[in-house]
Amino acid sequence: MRILSGMQPSGIAHLGNYLGAMRQHIERTKNPSNQCFYFLANYHALTTVKDKKKLEEMTLNLAMDYIALGIDKENTAFFKQSDIPEHVELCWILSCITGMSLLERAHAWKDAQAKGKKEISSGLFMYPVLQAADILIYKPDQVPVGQDQKQHVEMARDIAEKFNQTWGEIFPLPEPLIEKEVAIVPGTDGEKMSKSYGNTIEMFTDEETLKKQVMSIITDSKGLEESKNPATCNVFKLYKLLATEKEIKDMENKYKAGGYGYGHAKTALFEKILEYFKSAREKREKLKNNQDYVAEVLKKGALKARAVAEKTMDEVRRKCGL
Repeated sequence: MRILSGMQPSGIAHLGNYLGAMRQHIERTKNPSNQCFYFLANYHALTTVKDKKKLEEMTLNLAMDYIALGIDKENTAFFKQSDIPEHVELCWILSCITGMSLLERAHAWKDAQAKGKKEISSGLFMYPVLQAADILIYKPDQVPVGQDQKQHVEMARDIAEKFNQTWGEIFPLPEPLIEKEVAIVPGTDGEKMSKSYGNTIEMFTDEETLKKQVMSIITDSKGLEESKNPATCNVFKLYKLLATEKEIKDMENKYKAGGYGYGHAKTALFEKILEYFKSAREKREKLKNNQDYVAEVLKKGALKARAVAEKTMDEVRRKCGL
């Protein structure tokens, strides 16, 4: 089973990123029957990031996050999108058979227009074509996406069909693998955890900062001795996503019994995060001082990916008369 997924470097990874996508990505690499192609989508990031140093730092940080969390490097082509120039070459060829009307239906384009943005780049408009190139060049069996990202794969299928009709069959139509619904990961303010809301809990930050983030979680005003409802508490909701069944039940009973304050629960959550990510945090700290190793992992991944991309592009060029 060949699986393809791209992750855009967009800042410091947090629990919402991990529980929403990163954990599933890593689990799939450990299945020997899966051949995973995972890339850091730094070409896509250029639509929003114009600072060279910032983009380099975010790309490196995301690479270190995945390596520290245990991505199986032997069973995975883990690489930077920009190390495979064939992505951009295929993007241009696909753009020549992609209608404007299709691109105008893209969610990101319509959202930008609805928000009245004054300077919308042509890169944002062409975003779906590069996404299609990212996918099609590896001929994956499945592309894991959330329900809200299903359109990306559907547009790639439309573009693949158009290519096949125009120049001849090359591309199998990729299938979206809709990620199983995970509970919405609440941020410190109770809204969905998101960098844009400034309500994140970062599993790889230093302990002092991590504790401040956990302790800032908003709760109701019930006192220490009062019984509390775990189902409506953001601290408990986060704890439940990382703890064992027994640990969850124990905290639930303490909430209902009273004599257990939110400060106690926050401390338990802080300690659970440290325990859950102990090994990954240690590896992540070592990687900071061994960036050559990170670069080598990405280089090896790019060699695997490019061998496949070059083969596809040889077929594409012959079909197109290039």
